[in-house]
Amino acid sequence: MDDDDRERTEVPPRFDDAGDATRRTWLANERTWLAWVRTGLTSTAVAIGIGKLVPELADSRHKWPFEALGVGYAVVGVVLALYGFIRREEVERAIERGRYVAPHDRVVGAFALALVVLGVATAVVVLVG
Repeated sequence: MDDDDRERTEVPPRFDDAGDATRRTWLANERTWLAWVRTGLTSTAVAIGIGKLVPELADSRHKWPFEALGVGYAVVGVVLALYGFIRREEVERAIERGRYVAPHDRVVGAFALALVVLGVATAVVVLVG
């Protein structure tokens, strides 16, 4: 039996028989990165809805509050996607070193604050407008 036949007939080890979870960690990092991007895209879609569609459907005299909210959601969407790329790179480097790197507290806090402000402002505009 030559080397090619042996390679085809040997049973490969099961996924994590060696106790190495690195592959799963890489894949989890990829899924998390995609979640950052999806969240950014969702925020951008909300921006279009609030900034352009709602004022037209509501036939509102004052479109600027909706447009301002739309810009806010668009900015948050772009920053979310960009941070997702940054975070993915940080985690990849940490995985290579066998370490863990937590998200930046200030960035997470800034996202939370931005979304709370936008949410409250949206509620106010909807109730008043």
